[in-house]
Amino acid sequence: MPKTMGILGKKLGMTRVYSELGVATPVTVVETGSCTVLQVKTDKKEGYDAIQVGFESKKAKNVTKPMAGHFSKAGVEGFYHIREFRVNDPSQFEVGQKVSLDSVLKIGDIVDVQGSSKGKGFQGVIKRHGFKGGGAAHGSNFHRAPGSIGCSAWPARVIKGKKMPGRMGNDTILKKNVIVIDVRSDENVVLLKGSVPGAKNGLLKIYSK
Repeated sequence: MPKTMGILGKKLGMTRVYSELGVATPVTVVETGSCTVLQVKTDKKEGYDAIQVGFESKKAKNVTKPMAGHFSKAGVEGFYHIREFRVNDPSQFEVGQKVSLDSVLKIGDIVDVQGSSKGKGFQGVIKRHGFKGGGAAHGSNFHRAPGSIGCSAWPARVIKGKKMPGRMGNDTILKKNVIVIDVRSDENVVLLKGSVPGAKNGLLKIYSK
């Protein structure tokens, strides 16, 4: 099977593995399984070469009619997650093809992992940007406020990029050069060194190099 540019997975959590010398290495456990090719895109038709894959099966009763027609071409009921991976030669893939874990990742590979960071809601400047804040004593009237955010006469506006309160987290994060510690095909699990973006059960895109 030709090697794809990546595979989809679900973050299960973190643990540690020990070497023969007893050295502990923190790892993230990612459940991958097989991804099914749903569509093959070419530069001539769509303007770029890529494959569309589905991950984590969904029952047909939970699929909308437009998506049911799309899934039927690949001979599957449905998937919860659909993503694309750029490929050099799309002619090596066909709709309905299974992309297995073994065909993409091997022990010692260096990969890039993309996921959505944990959402933390609306936060103030102290938590969001690490501001020091004011005194904590009762006499202080300045505790966790951002303070002055601009000038009066000139430029008479708030400068773009000013660090202020706002939504924190839930951003797309790409962590590069992550080492594959172990690949357990019988369990559909891959162990990645260190932490990766996202919360438990979050979707991850693992790009092979």
